[in-house]
Amino acid sequence: MAKFKLKSKRGVVKRMRSTASGKVKFGKAYKRHILTSKPRQNKRHQRGTGILAPPDAKLVLATVPYGLPK
Repeated sequence: MAKFKLKSKRGVVKRMRSTASGKVKFGKAYKRHILTSKPRQNKRHQRGTGILAPPDAKLVLATVPYGLPK
């Protein structure tokens, strides 16, 4: 009899990526629209991607049984 496949949380898979060393990378929030009313320093800090802290990464990786895409 065939075994069951586990389902991943699709929202996590769409929002996160893994690095080559296994860390969890994410896109930063609050940089989508109405940027004229946000401070320049705030917008500057939202550039690029961020790396999740290890305790948070552990929770995220528990929701994707087959790992995140690279």
